Amino acid sequence: MTSSMSGPLEGYRILDVTSMISGPFATMLLGDQGADVIKIEPPKVGDYVRAGGNRSGGLHATFLNNNRNKRSITIDLKQQAGVDVLKRMVRGADVFMQNFRPGVVDRLGVGYEALKAENPKLVYVSISGFGEKGPYSHKPVYDPIIQALSGLASIQGGSDKARPRLVRTILPDKLTAMTAFQAITAALLARERTGQGQHVRLSMMDAVTQFLWSSDMGGQTFVGKEVSEQRAASFIDLIYETADGYMSVAVMSNAQWEALCHAVGHPEWLEDERFKTPALRDLNINDRLELTQSVLTEKTTQEWFDILDDAGVPCAPVLKRKDVLDHPQVVANESLVEYDHPHAGRIRQARHAARFEGTPADNLGAAPKLAEQTDEVLAEYGLSADEITALRLEGVVGN
Repeated sequence: MTSSMSGPLEGYRILDVTSMISGPFATMLLGDQGADVIKIEPPKVGDYVRAGGNRSGGLHATFLNNNRNKRSITIDLKQQAGVDVLKRMVRGADVFMQNFRPGVVDRLGVGYEALKAENPKLVYVSISGFGEKGPYSHKPVYDPIIQALSGLASIQGGSDKARPRLVRTILPDKLTAMTAFQAITAALLARERTGQGQHVRLSMMDAVTQFLWSSDMGGQTFVGKEVSEQRAASFIDLIYETADGYMSVAVMSNAQWEALCHAVGHPEWLEDERFKTPALRDLNINDRLELTQSVLTEKTTQEWFDILDDAGVPCAPVLKRKDVLDHPQVVANESLVEYDHPHAGRIRQARHAARFEGTPADNLGAAPKLAEQTDEVLAEYGLSADEITALRLEGVVGN
């Protein structure tokens, strides 16, 4: 069955006063799914991400990739008149999302209790770095700080004795966005059932801790039996060098290990006592992976891919960023979309990952210029042209 809706969240209005990545990425995903996202920015400067390089038509690529499907309005929340405008908007909103440091929204007069008084059904979302209490709660935070404190950098290093390393993407920021995105829809679902809004609080630290515990904290799971020092992981990280590049090969089951041994021409590995079971193969992982690496340099990536794929061994070439664009699987999935942005020109982005049969999330509204829809949005809230002009003259709204 099809629907005329533009997405499963059509009809919901989101007020977004977040900046950088974690908040804007989350609200962009809501916009992809049809929500009306109003991005509320400080006058003149806007979201800090707007100031970066790699620009086209005055818009930065990272801003474009985290703020499509939004309308921009500027409000000076340091002025009472600006707070009054925001409260007026909150009365007709479903979600309010902010990522100021703890305490800032209360000083501005736009904390949860203040906005709940305007709209008891409001879902109010607060994203912080470390949470609202504790010795780090009021510290400034960026992605590498969370990677360090959460243990992620040590996990990436490979052992407790190895040099810690950062994951070379802002994983905590984006993971927090994904977690917030799901939490918002859960809170909206709860509101449908109860009629009540609520305060949803999420820290980057908690999002990453939850994420890591799924697979990386086994040694800290059994109380009283904690691993005092994490042993070294494999020296080879399942990325192998071939005659002309790199590829990943990963085997888990006995059948896959057997298939690999035969495919690379070394069935004698199957008789090696070090590799008889999955547990032994894990214990002797360096020896096993070094043997695999010694063979893979003999042929090109494509040659090995054809051989291993035919044998049922999980494998893939390692692609450079530019190569991802034309890979047959990416093309088949229609993972990337191109469209004309009114200011930045022709741009390419990833489509919304989830595909909804009845309510397609295929909205590609352009990321806005700063304050681009200020008059339009304020008019929707019943402000007259004269009122908007007066607010502009006072520096409360607009550029």
